[in-house]
This record gives sequence, structure tokens and C-alpha cells, in this order.
Amino acid sequence: MEGFLAVEEAVDKYINGCQAKVQMPQERLIGKSVLAGVMIGMGAAASSVAAHTIPDVGLARLAAAVVFPVGLMMVILLGAELFTGDCLMAMSVSAGKHTLKDMVRVLFSVYFGNFVGATLLAFGVGMSGQLNYSSGMLGAYTIKVAMGKVNLSFSEALVSGLLCNVLVCAAVLMAMCAKDITGKLLAVFFTIMLFVTAGFEHCVANMYYITAGLIAKHNPLYLTQAMERYGYGQEEISRLNIGNYFLSNLVPVTIGNILGGVVFLGLPLFYLNTKKKDLVKEERKNDAVYTTDIASVVR
Repeated sequence: MEGFLAVEEAVDKYINGCQAKVQMPQERLIGKSVLAGVMIGMGAAASSVAAHTIPDVGLARLAAAVVFPVGLMMVILLGAELFTGDCLMAMSVSAGKHTLKDMVRVLFSVYFGNFVGATLLAFGVGMSGQLNYSSGMLGAYTIKVAMGKVNLSFSEALVSGLLCNVLVCAAVLMAMCAKDITGKLLAVFFTIMLFVTAGFEHCVANMYYITAGLIAKHNPLYLTQAMERYGYGQEEISRLNIGNYFLSNLVPVTIGNILGGVVFLGLPLFYLNTKKKDLVKEERKNDAVYTTDIASVVR
């Protein structure tokens, strides 16, 4: 097609591109992953600025959703490596291009790099004084966001992560369908806006959000503002800790993200589109046999 690739072509293009990830030197892979963690963290940090003074939850999420997609735009256009999008490597494994062991190694390396990048950015934002905006209300809002994430049940976090990565991986493939930068940006913007507005959970974004909340919690001004504005008690605030960061959010959300990208989008797209290509090949083969038979009859 002139303006964009068909889904079958985009799937093929992604599968062929996975070989570069597998063959990439480890230090380069981790470096690209650190950059992706920073980029997603930038989108998350700016989205909090956009939303922190809006009392209506729906409008606040919509304001955040208009800003957050810039993070994934940077990842895609600058060639960084993001864990959630790389879950689509399951298609390449299914195609026999590389092994499951290769995919696990790449995903582990990318996850580690994303964690480092997002965490470093959270510390950078804390040191920059940005959380002082609106007389410390941005810091209080940062605590609120983190509190909401560590208070999810395991099942809620898992399913929310699953739904999130269906949309993130869809955005990655839709961007691959587009042949120009404008098309790629539009594909990313609207799809990621959807997941942020819906409030689904993204493990790399949460690496920033919860770390920033943990940092903000130790500032007396931000903590007092959060307790007064959002009605938190000391017992509730105590739930915002490193243990709940991992056990109540990061672990289930990561599992959900993997299921969403691999089981609920990557493998179905691979199966549906490769089967379609196989049918076309079979039709061409049958046509060739039919043509040969006709030619033999004519002779």
C-alpha cells in the first residue's frame, strides 16, 4: 500500500527486526533500555504536571494522557528498547527466527535497563525541585499516584497490566505500519492516550511513578499536603514502601504486561496474519498446478 504497510507486512517487518535485538552487544542493549526508561519517565513526569491541579479524575487522566505518549514517541523514533513493546518478540520466536532463551535474555536485559533509567529520572526530578510546583501540590499528587498503585490487589494490577500492554504493543505495530513520521506519531498518540485515560498499568511507567512517590513521601511539605488534601492517615501512608512497590504492583503488572503483549496480542496477530499468508501461498500453488494441468491438456 502507498501510505502504510498492511498488518501482514508490519508483522513480517517486526519479526525480521528482532534479529538485531538478539545479536546486539549486551552493553548496547542495556544502554538503549536505560534511555527508554528515561524517555517513558519523562512522559510520566510531565503527565503528572499536567494533571496535578485538576480535581476531576476523568479530566485529570485525560490531561495526563495528552502528554504521556511523547515518551513512547521518543522510544520509537530514537530506536530505544522498551520492555513492554519487546514482548512482541514472541512472534519472532513463533516464526523460528530465534529461541525462547534468546527472547528471555533480551527481555531481562531490557527490563533491567528500563528500571535503571526510570529510577534515575525519578531521583533527578526529585533533586530538580520540580515537585515544589503549586506550593508542593505536585509532590503531594506524586504521592497520591504512587499510593493508588501500591494499593491495587494482585489481580487488579495483573489484569490492568494485561490490558495496558495490548494497547502499547498495538501502538508499536501501528507505528510500524506507518511509512512517515506523522503517521507513526498519530498511531502512537491516540493508542497510548487511550491506555492512560483508562488508567491501565504500565510496569516501566510505574518504575518512575512509584519511585517518585517514595522520594516525595520523605519530604515533610509534600507529605503534609498529601495527608491534608487526600485524607491519608499514617497507617495508609505506611503502605507506600519498597515491599508493596514490588509485590503489590511491579510483579503483577509485569506479569500482566507480558501476558498482554505475548498471549493476547503478539501470538494472535502472528497466527492470524501468517495463516492468511499461508492461504495465499496455497492458492498460488493450486493456481500453478491448475495452470500446469491446463497446459498439459492443451499440448
